[in-house]
Amino acid sequence: MTSLNQRLLRAHSDGDRAALVRLYSAAAAAADTSEAAAFYLTHAYVFALESGHPDSVELRARLHAMGREH
Repeated sequence: MTSLNQRLLRAHSDGDRAALVRLYSAAAAAADTSEAAAFYLTHAYVFALESGHPDSVELRARLHAMGREH
């Protein structure tokens, strides 16, 4: 099975923003610390905004709940 990191690198290489949203969200869920989770969620949110992805609202809400977005 391909590691999450390898899938992220491939999605970046391919310019696949939908995959980046999904993969960074998965990385946030698997993160060991709240700082790491916020880092990954921020990336997911940025790619969601850039691509008009429907998860952008939910990602913003999650960041807001973490005190990372106002």
